[in-house]
Amino acid sequence: MARRSWTENAESPQGAVILGGAHGSLAVARSLGRRGIPVWFIADNHPIASYSRYIVRSLTWPGPDREGAIDRLLDLAVRNGLRGWVLFAGGDAEVQLVSRAHAELSTVFRLPTPPWEITRSALDKRLIHEHAASVGLHSPWSLYPEEPGQLGAAAGRFPVILKPTIRVGCNAFTAAKAWRADNAAELLCAYRRAVALVGHKAIALQEWIPGDGAAQFSYAAVWDRGAPCASLVARRTRQYPIDFGFTSTFVETIEQSAVEEAACRFLSPLRYSSMVEAEFKYDARDGRYKLLDVNPRIWTWIALGAAAGVDFPFIQWRLAMGQEVIPARAEAGRAWMHASRDMVAAIQLLAGRRLAPSKYFGSWLRPLTFAAAAADDPLPGIVDIPVALTRVLRRHLSACFGRPVAATPRIETGDSVSH
Repeated sequence: MARRSWTENAESPQGAVILGGAHGSLAVARSLGRRGIPVWFIADNHPIASYSRYIVRSLTWPGPDREGAIDRLLDLAVRNGLRGWVLFAGGDAEVQLVSRAHAELSTVFRLPTPPWEITRSALDKRLIHEHAASVGLHSPWSLYPEEPGQLGAAAGRFPVILKPTIRVGCNAFTAAKAWRADNAAELLCAYRRAVALVGHKAIALQEWIPGDGAAQFSYAAVWDRGAPCASLVARRTRQYPIDFGFTSTFVETIEQSAVEEAACRFLSPLRYSSMVEAEFKYDARDGRYKLLDVNPRIWTWIALGAAAGVDFPFIQWRLAMGQEVIPARAEAGRAWMHASRDMVAAIQLLAGRRLAPSKYFGSWLRPLTFAAAAADDPLPGIVDIPVALTRVLRRHLSACFGRPVAATPRIETGDSVSH
């Protein structure tokens, strides 16, 4: 029997299903749950959101990369009366799954995630930089080598990084997000390892732009049919690791029209509709903001939006439900912190005299939104402390015994690599 569209048999009350993700997905659950919207969480790895009091039901599944994943989601929705619920994709793999099966999943769920023909332009690094160039945006120098002889183009550009063009599957390369090479020998070694894992057509070679988190900026927004409904610009002031950040630890909203204009120039021709975070880094060598990545899924510090007056998950849910949304822009001067990791980053910056003690302690004196802790939802914050410290220890051990920049598992889907 053919499945009927959710419009033919919508269940009530209608809520949201969050598929995968970590701290960003926790923020989505809190945003909706605080408004009485029922939220289910389905994941195959990171459980942090499942500890929230705002999750009505938490389920585990084999994951978005496994055969039969679409059928599992559809059957789950039909069996549990979730027709017409909004399906949020929490990570890159989940975005790929939902966008590729958009037509089939949309018969049951309301999908904020765009179809694959749009989403792939924000997931595939080769396409990101091609589209950026076509609309006149600056990007880091990049190369997509298909054989070792092409690596010579990196001469004079070290350090450089190798990144997967798109994160498909889970292996040492996609899990690490990027490998750094400081010379030709390291680059050749890293390239051969990457080819063995993902093939020579799925590798990007990119220059490393000097600077820490204070030089990295993000444009975050909800777009609807080619125009922003709610937006902010943020500076990822501190990150961990401090010079080659894989996750933001202290983020604050600012006014920066150059970043906002660049992001809009990228998104407008795509007629983009969904939540999005576009990452830029200021290159002091030529005074340009350069596009690093575009993330068409939930990002780690998405909770900052609500603190600044633009609650992205709730706005996206209203749009998906066909409700009216009044366009809004965030207030500057609001801040978000992943406290345990920020403490580690701050200690390193203080030790290197790159951060004044007064500035760090001043971070704690302003109103803060935290990655895991919340007065009305304490358990995730308690659980997160030992988990975060374990990951920091694992990263240090990895740095001692291996060359890859990080050994972070795929659960770290909140941020992209900063150069």
